[in-house]
Amino acid sequence: MEEKKTPVTRRDFLSGMVAAGATLATARLAAAQAVQEATAPAVISSATAAVNSAEELRVAMIGPGSQGRTLLTNTLNIPNVRFVALCDIWDYSLDYASRICQKSDQPVNTYHDYREMLEKEKDLDAVLIATPDFLHAPMTLDCLHAGIHVYCEKEMSNTLEGCRQMVVAARETGKLLQIGHQRRSNPRYFLGEKLLHKDKFLGRVTHAYGQWNRLAMEMYGWPPGREIPADVLKAQGYDTMERFRNWRWYRQFGGGLMADLGSHQVDIFNWYFQCAPSRVTVSGGMDVLQGDREFPDNVMAIYEYDTAWGKVRAYYQVVSTSSFNGYYELFLGTEGTLMISEDPTKGFLFKEVSAPKREWEDEAKKVDSMGKEAIALQVGASRKQGEQKAEAMKEEEDANKPPHQLHLENFFAAVRDPGKVKLNCTAEAAFETAVSVLMVDTAFKNGHSYAFKKEEFKA
Repeated sequence: MEEKKTPVTRRDFLSGMVAAGATLATARLAAAQAVQEATAPAVISSATAAVNSAEELRVAMIGPGSQGRTLLTNTLNIPNVRFVALCDIWDYSLDYASRICQKSDQPVNTYHDYREMLEKEKDLDAVLIATPDFLHAPMTLDCLHAGIHVYCEKEMSNTLEGCRQMVVAARETGKLLQIGHQRRSNPRYFLGEKLLHKDKFLGRVTHAYGQWNRLAMEMYGWPPGREIPADVLKAQGYDTMERFRNWRWYRQFGGGLMADLGSHQVDIFNWYFQCAPSRVTVSGGMDVLQGDREFPDNVMAIYEYDTAWGKVRAYYQVVSTSSFNGYYELFLGTEGTLMISEDPTKGFLFKEVSAPKREWEDEAKKVDSMGKEAIALQVGASRKQGEQKAEAMKEEEDANKPPHQLHLENFFAAVRDPGKVKLNCTAEAAFETAVSVLMVDTAFKNGHSYAFKKEEFKA
């Protein structure tokens, strides 16, 4: 934003479609330089080959529930990463995930206590953690201090102290800690960042909008006869099976809608604005849903950012009583607007009529969106010769992968060669986001507004 604004040519724009994720692709390729051709799988994509290695990584998972199984199935798509152990207090989840591993010819040892797993599985390279938020910090700390790299789902913790301890432990042990903000490994989001900061397509960015709407009227149940024994539940801190299955609604275990869903998109605000927020003003409440839930069923938040463009306000809403229009982010500027999402059908550029015409516009793909003419975001749209063509193909392959797989590939590539491959979501970056969303609960108790202090974002 400090550099002078220069015209963006058609070649600049189209090559940007290819290069938006170039940093990520280069990091992955660096991790593959030592690969012996003879050891590679017979048929794999060029993007997958970039994270391949002759040496197999031995991996365990703690918490193979619904989100854990998403990580598990995505990891099974990555060559030379083998699950050797699973841990969960619920036999139903262990049985389910074990069968998935068995079908992929990866038989696993199963445990109910992760500490026993760490004691017995001496040669683990990495652990994936997808348990309820309140367990993230103690489990991550124990794994890091055992000399094991960790991929931990967001939110880092449901307390800021837990988040802070995770950052410190990663620094002290020198082990890698990737947090599951998977948009930071998505080529579409690299392209969006480029359009804002390098191409300056939006002009001066003034506002942003994000939403995640979903219908979640009913509490989760469980298969008949598959309850966890009451004494086991109590030993793990749960009052009842109902609270175990619906932990996200209770302060003891989770961080509410802003931590579960909002943190993904507030993380994009922080990333794209290149700073943490200075203030948040909130509204919402438990207005519709019934039961003993402790968090609001809807939250509306306005974040203020002091950016290099000047003051930017970002509105965010998360509701659990309607799924209309799903999830996406908008970035609005004086010359255009960017719509972006993990949903590939929601990637568009809208141009203001007063904005100067770019020379590539006539050849860009035009579509109708929201009743307006828009330019469709196309990762890898350029098909030039030689190296640029190869890069375009790799980026397009990545863009078509499941979003979590890309983030896991980055993690495993860094585990193999931390000197060359950098994590896309470090503990420090995730800590900023955790502060941004967890303090929303404080804002509700503080007159619906909270002014952040800069030192709060440093662990």
